[in-house]
Amino acid sequence: MQLLSKDAEGKQAFAIHWEPPPECAYKWRNTHPKVPKSLRIYECHVGISGSEPKISSFNEFTEKVLPHVKESGYNAIQLIGVVEHKDYFTIGYKVTNLFAVSSRYGTPDDFKRLVDEAHGLGLLVFLDIVHSYSAADQMVGLSMFDGSNDCYFHSGKRGFHKYWGTRMFKYGDIDVLQFLLSNLNWWVEEYQIDGFQFHSLSSMMYTHNGFASFTGELDEYCNSVDKDALLYLILANEILHALHPNIVTIAEDSTYYPGLCEPTSQGGLGFDYFVNLSVSDMWQSFLENTPDREWSMTKIVSTLVSSGKYSDKMLVYAENHNQSISGGKSFAEILFGEITEHSPGSSDSLLRGCSLHKMIRLITFTIGGRAYLNFMGNEFGHPKRVEFPMPSNNFSFSLANRCWDLLANGVVYENLYSFDKELMKLDENERVLSRGLPNIHHVNDTKMVISYTRGPLLFIFNFHPSDSYEKYNVGVEEAGEYRVILNTDESKYGGQGLIKEQQYCQRTVSKLVDGLRNCLEVPLPSRTAQVGRFFCHFVFILCHIDRLSFSHCIWTFSSSSFLNLCLYVYKLSRILRI
Repeated sequence: MQLLSKDAEGKQAFAIHWEPPPECAYKWRNTHPKVPKSLRIYECHVGISGSEPKISSFNEFTEKVLPHVKESGYNAIQLIGVVEHKDYFTIGYKVTNLFAVSSRYGTPDDFKRLVDEAHGLGLLVFLDIVHSYSAADQMVGLSMFDGSNDCYFHSGKRGFHKYWGTRMFKYGDIDVLQFLLSNLNWWVEEYQIDGFQFHSLSSMMYTHNGFASFTGELDEYCNSVDKDALLYLILANEILHALHPNIVTIAEDSTYYPGLCEPTSQGGLGFDYFVNLSVSDMWQSFLENTPDREWSMTKIVSTLVSSGKYSDKMLVYAENHNQSISGGKSFAEILFGEITEHSPGSSDSLLRGCSLHKMIRLITFTIGGRAYLNFMGNEFGHPKRVEFPMPSNNFSFSLANRCWDLLANGVVYENLYSFDKELMKLDENERVLSRGLPNIHHVNDTKMVISYTRGPLLFIFNFHPSDSYEKYNVGVEEAGEYRVILNTDESKYGGQGLIKEQQYCQRTVSKLVDGLRNCLEVPLPSRTAQVGRFFCHFVFILCHIDRLSFSHCIWTFSSSSFLNLCLYVYKLSRILRI
């Protein structure tokens, strides 16, 4: 394996051939974790993962970031920028050596240790793979590799991306297919990778590189499709899943190509998940361009569940690395700006920012799909964008890092982080993401309220910036008791604590609301959301008989402990002489 060692400015220093003797080869200690039914993915970039203004290493990431990911409740990491690339500021997308880890972060064994330690913590490791284009650099990349222009790429105009200046692979060539397919298997065999996100499929699947208007008409997916590229993707999924049955493949495609996640045996491309790219764009547009009072609840719901019957294959995120890299801003930077806890008159602005930050994540996390992704640092509201060292900033590292110290020194960030951990715990305890599609029964654009159920869980959001409702009626399917298990307005999450503990338990009323025969009358402060859980009357009978505290009973039954349930039934039968 040949690695190209470079500095931040992209200057090639020297080449390294890494091939340790067998006795010095890395010894794997941990096995692959089992793929869970729901994915909570923590997206990372190793180079910017440290607090110091420098390029962080694989070893530093292993020691400092992996434990944080585990503590935060995520069950997978997705790494971007790992595959060797010439210019650091390209984030890793202009790849120069598809078979090498980037030498700027450490050695191949350092990366193996990272993957191994992640597996030991129960974390899957996904790699962001770029097979949709390649660097055009002729000195270190594949361009002109054999002295010709069309060794791996199309010749002429078709061999260059129309806007990005990168080279386009010739997928119909058998040698190119063998090269790319063997590359995927290499990462799994050599580095024990658990899955791939295929980057920017629209740039490879269409002859116009995805830069065309799409209205959803079928002919738009047919007239400009690169059939060779589609065949490669089908082969990639077929071979990967045949050789490695537990592999996970994720498609990043902004055009929602038909059959993206259908089995290859049924004419589909065979991906396990696809990324809903429109969600983050919607949130960013709302935050930057739309007054709070004009947010459309209908648009929020339709965008989040736009995939219909394929929603169970959807990966969603409020913001990933795209929102804070390449000149963009993180949502926290948009919401908080330069405001701090000590700024004059900052309380209202901080309350608004914290409230929207939590609500956006809660509804994105819970309304659809079996996979959720978040970019490193955004779980606690990282206040700064990412800017890689480049000529325009005199190769400064001042924004190419993460401010981890805010978790210990900033109350706002501690509160947001506490809430994010509760989100992950909610899925772990209640299996939110792995449940069926939500039943969305209430969307009110005037009052700015959204309500839906998913399994036994009830989700209610009041996005109105000023109006609170003392007794808001929402329809529910099951009659009985509902108890709030998560409330964005709790003081420990940076809220006002307007709903008191005694209001957390609500009994249904027999009343036709939202087309349902039962309803709840719930308090809804402005810019707050609640998650309620349905509990049958049997639970409360047992509580009374066994004289247990209500909170203990809730814990016992919400944890779905079959043993505890049997014990309670046994006690009940003894008392009633059954």
